[in-house]
Amino acid sequence: MMPRASGFALLVMAYGSPHSLQDVERYLTHIRGGRRPTREEVERLRARYEAIGGRSPLPQITRAQARALELELRRRGYDVESHVGMLHSEPFIEDVVARLLAGGVKHIVALPLTPFTSRLSTGMYERRVMEAMGVYPHPPRLTLLRGWNRHPGFIEAWVERVRAGLDAQGSSKPMVVFTAHSLPSRVLEWGDPYPQQVRETCELIAGALGLGAWSLAYQSVGMGGGEWLGPEILEELGRLMGEGHRDFLVVPVGFVSDHLEVLYDIDVECRRFAEAHGARLMRVESLNDSPTFIRALASIVEEGVKAHGPG
Repeated sequence: MMPRASGFALLVMAYGSPHSLQDVERYLTHIRGGRRPTREEVERLRARYEAIGGRSPLPQITRAQARALELELRRRGYDVESHVGMLHSEPFIEDVVARLLAGGVKHIVALPLTPFTSRLSTGMYERRVMEAMGVYPHPPRLTLLRGWNRHPGFIEAWVERVRAGLDAQGSSKPMVVFTAHSLPSRVLEWGDPYPQQVRETCELIAGALGLGAWSLAYQSVGMGGGEWLGPEILEELGRLMGEGHRDFLVVPVGFVSDHLEVLYDIDVECRRFAEAHGARLMRVESLNDSPTFIRALASIVEEGVKAHGPG
């Protein structure tokens, strides 16, 4: 029988989403650090959630991912319990960390469900965890997992999804368009690794599939104005249509589950734009809790725990 490895609490972290249409204003206020949004901003976001059925499946999918990851790690011999913490909705990361510390946990492994490193993405999750731990005089060990955009298992999971999407197109040869969440352009001044990591992931997937031509665009620009990373997805689709392309397969490589930015921004907004211009747009299935992706996450956790040293 495989010996049990040292135990730890696995904190799986995601962005969060409103629990109902009535919760949209509170959710948006939290994202803005307590600043109340305008009525128009609330109604605009609420309308997007209405268009995908009234709420995002993100919380349920994240719980399914965490549970499947726990089972896979236990199968590999780790004494682990998984917990889900959200950045902007319940259960909040800081509340989950407080509960773990009150329970006497000795080692927390924190996994933000984003493969790319940025001060504005992974940095936010890490700060929330460390601030929550900092109020305790003797906090447990903390292992932060970040920057797994090149992990072979993660690439394999996307190759599997994209290949299935291409096979479903039959004899047609769609233009593959990778997308990731845009960030304010000031990250370029910081030397933030996010844009380069996004492109590296796309290159690895495209290389594994032997794609001759593909494109990368950014989506879901925030409401705050200013310059954001581009090209923006609708602009890029328009450019590609100008080159004669009329068949697109979108790969939301910057996201690991179905949620508003996938189900509305791509499935509704981008598809509507394509159809209005006489083009066809399909989307690759999200990773969600695919066995290949869960095995990849388990390896990422395992490698991080081993690198951190014995418990």
